Amino acid sequence: MTAPVFLAEEGGLDGATAVLRGPEGRHAAAVRRIAVGEQVDLVDGAGVRARCTVTEVGKDTVVCAVRERRAEPEPRPRLTVLQALAKGDRGELAVEMMTEAGVDRIVPWAAERCVARWKGDRTAKSLAKWRSTAREAAKQARRARVPEVAEPVGRDGAAELLGEADLGLVLHEEAGRPLARTGVPTGAPDGPPEPAEGGGAAEIVLAVGPEGGVSEAELEAFEAVGAQRVLLGPTVLRTSTAGVAALAVLQARVGRW
Repeated sequence: MTAPVFLAEEGGLDGATAVLRGPEGRHAAAVRRIAVGEQVDLVDGAGVRARCTVTEVGKDTVVCAVRERRAEPEPRPRLTVLQALAKGDRGELAVEMMTEAGVDRIVPWAAERCVARWKGDRTAKSLAKWRSTAREAAKQARRARVPEVAEPVGRDGAAELLGEADLGLVLHEEAGRPLARTGVPTGAPDGPPEPAEGGGAAEIVLAVGPEGGVSEAELEAFEAVGAQRVLLGPTVLRTSTAGVAALAVLQARVGRW
Protein backbone atom coordinates (compact mmCIF):
# COMPACT_ATOMS: atom_id res chain seq x y z
CA MET A 1 0.00 0.00 0.00
CA THR A 2 1.33 3.44 -0.92
CA ALA A 3 2.20 5.89 1.84
CA PRO A 4 -0.37 8.56 2.75
CA VAL A 5 0.29 12.04 1.38
CA PHE A 6 0.18 15.31 3.30
CA LEU A 7 0.77 18.87 2.15
CA ALA A 8 3.78 20.55 3.73
CA GLU A 9 4.06 24.25 4.49
CA GLU A 10 5.87 26.46 1.99
CA GLY A 11 9.58 25.78 2.37
CA GLY A 12 8.85 22.96 4.79
CA LEU A 13 10.68 20.33 2.75
CA ASP A 14 14.02 22.12 2.56
CA GLY A 15 15.69 20.53 5.59
CA ALA A 16 16.39 17.10 7.05
CA THR A 17 13.29 17.39 9.23
CA ALA A 18 9.76 18.40 8.20
CA VAL A 19 6.90 19.31 10.53
CA LEU A 20 3.18 19.20 9.82
CA ARG A 21 1.33 21.83 11.86
CA GLY A 22 -2.13 23.36 12.13
CA PRO A 23 -5.06 21.73 10.31
CA GLU A 24 -2.78 19.43 8.29
CA GLY A 25 -0.90 18.29 11.37
CA ARG A 26 -4.15 17.81 13.29
CA HIS A 27 -5.61 15.77 10.44
CA ALA A 28 -2.54 13.54 10.32
CA ALA A 29 -2.34 13.07 14.10
CA ALA A 30 -5.98 12.97 15.19
CA VAL A 31 -7.93 11.85 12.10
CA ARG A 32 -5.47 9.60 10.29
CA ARG A 33 -3.83 8.60 13.61
CA ILE A 34 -0.36 8.54 12.11
CA ALA A 35 2.08 6.87 14.53
CA VAL A 36 5.81 7.09 15.17
CA GLY A 37 7.71 4.87 12.74
CA GLU A 38 5.17 5.09 9.92
CA GLN A 39 6.19 6.06 6.41
CA VAL A 40 4.51 9.14 4.90
CA ASP A 41 5.00 11.29 1.81
CA LEU A 42 5.06 15.05 2.21
CA VAL A 43 4.54 17.15 -0.91
CA ASP A 44 4.62 20.86 -1.66
CA GLY A 45 1.79 20.72 -4.22
CA ALA A 46 4.14 21.84 -7.00
CA GLY A 47 5.93 18.58 -7.75
CA VAL A 48 8.36 18.06 -4.84
CA ARG A 49 7.86 14.85 -2.87
CA ALA A 50 9.71 13.86 0.30
CA ARG A 51 9.71 10.28 1.56
CA CYS A 52 9.63 10.51 5.34
CA THR A 53 9.57 8.52 8.54
CA VAL A 54 7.46 9.85 11.42
CA THR A 55 9.61 10.51 14.48
CA GLU A 56 7.23 12.39 16.78
CA VAL A 57 3.46 12.90 17.04
CA GLY A 58 1.72 15.63 19.07
CA LYS A 59 -1.85 16.84 19.37
CA ASP A 60 -1.69 18.81 16.14
CA THR A 61 1.89 18.29 14.97
CA VAL A 62 3.73 15.48 13.25
CA VAL A 63 7.53 15.57 13.00
CA CYS A 64 9.12 13.66 10.15
CA ALA A 65 12.67 12.71 9.17
CA VAL A 66 13.20 13.25 5.44
CA ARG A 67 14.77 10.14 3.90
CA GLU A 68 14.52 11.03 0.23
CA ARG A 69 13.50 14.12 -1.69
CA ARG A 70 12.80 14.42 -5.39
CA ALA A 71 11.16 16.77 -7.87
CA GLU A 72 8.69 14.98 -10.12
CA PRO A 73 8.57 16.28 -13.72
CA GLU A 74 5.40 17.98 -14.83
CA PRO A 75 3.30 15.58 -16.95
CA ARG A 76 3.07 16.36 -20.64
CA PRO A 77 1.09 17.29 -22.55
CA ARG A 78 -0.63 19.56 -20.05
CA LEU A 79 -4.34 18.80 -19.66
CA THR A 80 -6.66 21.72 -18.93
CA VAL A 81 -10.43 21.40 -18.52
CA LEU A 82 -12.87 24.26 -18.95
CA GLN A 83 -15.55 23.05 -16.54
CA ALA A 84 -18.99 24.62 -16.79
CA LEU A 85 -20.47 25.72 -13.47
CA ALA A 86 -22.85 23.14 -12.05
CA LYS A 87 -25.67 23.41 -9.54
CA GLY A 88 -25.42 22.05 -6.02
CA ASP A 89 -22.27 20.14 -5.19
CA ARG A 90 -21.82 18.74 -8.69
CA GLY A 91 -19.08 21.26 -9.41
CA GLU A 92 -17.00 20.02 -6.48
CA LEU A 93 -17.71 16.43 -7.57
CA ALA A 94 -16.33 17.21 -11.02
CA VAL A 95 -13.22 18.82 -9.52
CA GLU A 96 -12.67 15.86 -7.19
CA MET A 97 -12.90 13.22 -9.90
CA MET A 98 -10.87 15.14 -12.48
CA THR A 99 -8.12 15.73 -9.92
CA GLU A 100 -8.00 12.02 -9.16
CA ALA A 101 -7.81 11.39 -12.92
CA GLY A 102 -4.77 13.65 -13.28
CA VAL A 103 -6.03 16.98 -14.62
CA ASP A 104 -3.40 19.74 -14.51
CA ARG A 105 -5.62 22.83 -14.57
CA ILE A 106 -9.33 23.44 -14.08
CA VAL A 107 -10.92 26.66 -15.28
CA PRO A 108 -14.48 27.38 -14.06
CA TRP A 109 -16.56 28.38 -17.07
CA ALA A 110 -19.70 30.49 -16.73
CA ALA A 111 -21.37 29.08 -19.83
CA GLU A 112 -24.49 30.74 -21.19
CA ARG A 113 -26.77 27.85 -20.25
CA CYS A 114 -25.41 27.29 -16.75
CA VAL A 115 -28.09 27.18 -14.07
CA ALA A 116 -25.53 28.00 -11.39
CA ARG A 117 -24.23 31.56 -11.33
CA TRP A 118 -21.24 32.87 -9.40
CA LYS A 119 -21.89 36.49 -8.49
CA GLY A 120 -20.50 38.77 -5.80
CA ASP A 121 -19.37 37.00 -2.64
CA ARG A 122 -20.47 33.67 -4.05
CA THR A 123 -17.63 33.75 -6.59
CA ALA A 124 -14.92 33.80 -3.93
CA LYS A 125 -16.68 31.18 -1.78
CA SER A 126 -17.31 28.80 -4.68
CA LEU A 127 -13.77 29.19 -5.99
CA ALA A 128 -12.40 28.46 -2.51
CA LYS A 129 -14.51 25.27 -2.38
CA TRP A 130 -13.20 24.11 -5.74
CA ARG A 131 -9.60 24.77 -4.69
CA SER A 132 -10.05 23.02 -1.34
CA THR A 133 -11.62 20.06 -3.13
CA ALA A 134 -8.66 19.89 -5.53
CA ARG A 135 -6.17 19.90 -2.64
CA GLU A 136 -7.93 17.10 -0.78
CA ALA A 137 -8.43 15.02 -3.91
CA ALA A 138 -4.76 15.43 -4.86
CA LYS A 139 -3.74 14.00 -1.48
CA GLN A 140 -6.21 11.13 -1.86
CA ALA A 141 -4.72 10.37 -5.29
CA ARG A 142 -1.15 10.53 -3.84
CA ARG A 143 -0.27 13.38 -6.20
CA ALA A 144 2.75 15.61 -5.68
CA ARG A 145 1.07 18.34 -7.71
CA VAL A 146 -2.21 20.00 -6.81
CA PRO A 147 -3.99 21.07 -10.01
CA GLU A 148 -4.44 24.77 -10.51
CA VAL A 149 -8.02 26.01 -10.19
CA ALA A 150 -8.00 29.27 -12.13
CA GLU A 151 -10.27 32.29 -12.01
CA PRO A 152 -13.63 31.81 -13.75
CA VAL A 153 -14.07 32.83 -17.38
CA GLY A 154 -16.97 33.54 -19.71
CA ARG A 155 -17.35 32.83 -23.42
CA ASP A 156 -14.51 35.13 -24.53
CA GLY A 157 -12.09 33.81 -21.92
CA ALA A 158 -12.95 30.22 -22.78
CA ALA A 159 -12.44 30.92 -26.50
CA GLU A 160 -9.06 32.49 -25.76
CA LEU A 161 -7.87 29.43 -23.84
CA LEU A 162 -9.08 27.06 -26.55
CA GLY A 163 -7.42 29.16 -29.24
CA GLU A 164 -4.08 29.30 -27.43
CA ALA A 165 -3.96 25.52 -26.88
CA ASP A 166 -2.13 23.13 -29.18
CA LEU A 167 -5.41 21.24 -29.30
CA GLY A 168 -8.76 22.71 -28.30
CA LEU A 169 -11.64 20.27 -27.86
CA VAL A 170 -15.33 20.80 -27.09
CA LEU A 171 -17.43 17.85 -25.95
CA HIS A 172 -20.65 17.79 -27.94
CA GLU A 173 -23.28 15.06 -28.25
CA GLU A 174 -23.83 15.72 -31.97
CA ALA A 175 -20.17 15.80 -32.99
CA GLY A 176 -19.16 13.47 -35.78
CA ARG A 177 -15.64 12.73 -34.58
CA PRO A 178 -15.13 10.49 -31.52
CA LEU A 179 -12.66 11.74 -28.93
CA ALA A 180 -11.02 8.31 -28.93
CA ARG A 181 -10.05 8.75 -32.60
CA THR A 182 -9.01 12.40 -32.51
CA GLY A 183 -5.36 13.16 -33.21
CA VAL A 184 -3.58 14.35 -30.05
CA PRO A 185 -0.07 15.54 -29.10
CA THR A 186 1.69 12.87 -27.05
CA GLY A 187 3.92 12.97 -24.02
CA ALA A 188 6.36 10.35 -25.34
CA PRO A 189 6.04 8.01 -22.31
CA ASP A 190 9.40 6.29 -22.98
CA GLY A 191 11.36 9.49 -23.41
CA PRO A 192 11.27 13.25 -22.96
CA PRO A 193 8.00 15.07 -23.73
CA GLU A 194 7.44 15.96 -27.35
CA PRO A 195 7.61 19.75 -27.81
CA ALA A 196 4.77 21.72 -29.27
CA GLU A 197 5.21 24.16 -32.13
CA GLY A 198 7.32 27.09 -30.97
CA GLY A 199 9.37 24.96 -28.55
CA GLY A 200 7.03 24.78 -25.55
CA ALA A 201 5.34 21.69 -24.16
CA ALA A 202 2.01 20.82 -25.72
CA GLU A 203 -1.29 21.62 -24.02
CA ILE A 204 -4.76 20.20 -24.60
CA VAL A 205 -7.74 22.28 -23.48
CA LEU A 206 -11.08 20.47 -23.17
CA ALA A 207 -14.40 22.28 -22.75
CA VAL A 208 -17.12 20.50 -20.75
CA GLY A 209 -20.47 22.23 -21.16
CA PRO A 210 -23.36 22.65 -18.70
CA GLU A 211 -26.42 20.41 -18.33
CA GLY A 212 -28.25 22.59 -20.85
CA GLY A 213 -25.53 22.14 -23.46
CA VAL A 214 -23.18 24.51 -25.24
CA SER A 215 -24.99 27.32 -27.05
CA GLU A 216 -24.64 27.92 -30.77
CA ALA A 217 -22.98 31.28 -30.11
CA GLU A 218 -20.39 29.57 -27.92
CA LEU A 219 -19.79 26.83 -30.49
CA GLU A 220 -19.26 29.42 -33.21
CA ALA A 221 -16.82 31.36 -31.02
CA PHE A 222 -14.87 28.22 -30.15
CA GLU A 223 -14.72 26.92 -33.71
CA ALA A 224 -13.61 30.36 -34.91
CA VAL A 225 -10.39 29.93 -32.87
CA GLY A 226 -9.78 26.40 -34.15
CA ALA A 227 -11.42 24.25 -31.48
CA GLN A 228 -12.90 20.93 -32.57
CA ARG A 229 -16.20 19.35 -31.54
CA VAL A 230 -15.71 15.78 -30.33
CA LEU A 231 -18.05 13.01 -29.26
CA LEU A 232 -17.29 11.25 -25.98
CA GLY A 233 -19.61 8.27 -26.53
CA PRO A 234 -23.14 7.13 -27.37
CA THR A 235 -24.58 8.21 -24.02
CA VAL A 236 -25.04 11.73 -22.64
CA LEU A 237 -23.15 12.25 -19.39
CA ARG A 238 -23.77 14.89 -16.75
CA THR A 239 -21.41 17.85 -16.67
CA SER A 240 -20.04 16.51 -13.38
CA THR A 241 -18.97 13.18 -14.93
CA ALA A 242 -18.18 14.02 -18.56
CA GLY A 243 -14.85 15.64 -17.69
CA VAL A 244 -13.41 12.66 -15.83
CA ALA A 245 -14.54 10.26 -18.57
CA ALA A 246 -12.90 12.41 -21.24
CA LEU A 247 -9.73 12.74 -19.18
CA ALA A 248 -9.47 8.96 -18.94
CA VAL A 249 -9.59 8.74 -22.73
CA LEU A 250 -7.02 11.51 -23.16
CA GLN A 251 -4.64 10.13 -20.54
CA ALA A 252 -4.47 6.86 -22.43
CA ARG A 253 -4.24 8.53 -25.85
CA VAL A 254 -1.36 10.85 -24.97
CA GLY A 255 0.64 8.20 -23.14
CA ARG A 256 0.41 9.56 -19.62
CA TRP A 257 -1.47 6.41 -18.53
